[in-house]
Amino acid sequence: MIYEGVVYRPPSEAGSWILQATIGCSHNRCTFCNMYKDKSFRIRSVKELKDEIHKVRELYPDIRRVFIADGDALMIRAEDLKYLLSEIRASFHRLERIGIYASPKSIHSKTDDELISLYEAGLGIAYLGLESGDPEILLRVKKGDTREGIISAGKRLKASGIKLSVTAISGLGGKERWREHALMTASAVNEIRPHYLGLLTLMVEQGTELWSSVHEGSFQLLTPYEAARETLLLLEELDCEGLVFRSNHASNYVALKGTLNIDRAKLIGQLKSAMDEEGFKDESFRRL
Repeated sequence: MIYEGVVYRPPSEAGSWILQATIGCSHNRCTFCNMYKDKSFRIRSVKELKDEIHKVRELYPDIRRVFIADGDALMIRAEDLKYLLSEIRASFHRLERIGIYASPKSIHSKTDDELISLYEAGLGIAYLGLESGDPEILLRVKKGDTREGIISAGKRLKASGIKLSVTAISGLGGKERWREHALMTASAVNEIRPHYLGLLTLMVEQGTELWSSVHEGSFQLLTPYEAARETLLLLEELDCEGLVFRSNHASNYVALKGTLNIDRAKLIGQLKSAMDEEGFKDESFRRL
């Protein structure tokens, strides 16, 4: 297995083999993210990736899940990606799922027919960062697309048959826009109607633009209680039947998991209990 730099994957891909088909992120400008700052985006050759798939097959023939990285592997040309998907499926006969990171940009780069063809070739799930539904926050964090653009991308990907997991970041609006962040993120998710929503909590990493803003005082981080209050408002506004909700990432102050809308009251109750009792994870235990 050939990895360049640090390789990231979603929490739900913890048991997956990671195929680093691209290096870095095609956008790589978000003010809160330092994951790929040491890499220049490029796509590895199909031949190189095919050889790696075959080598891994000899070592680990019983692989059940594969995750295609880095940060925006859906930028690979549709025909090349379909070929890689077919090679993966042919190589691992116990395979259950293939996942990939996607961005609004990479989804926009594909036609509807291409997205459908990727689903038919075996792409099972894609992870899309919404981050926030607030247009002002998206502009401030340099997300690279508008609220409407991200919603459109999510809806198009879901329509192809590929399962969609959307990520949002609690606290991304700071103290100034926490309410707008909660309300508009909920409304964006309600419109996209993804299969999964993963809510992380903002962790400011050294070397990012947001780190500088925090230390200059122009961005004020939420306290654990304020982050919980924001999440409470989000949960109250979400109306997405069947949505699998997870807020149990290492970054979260309170671990929550359930399925909406059926578990809404339970989730709200758990969150309110944590707020009443100040039952928040200690800062020293929060990790990316």
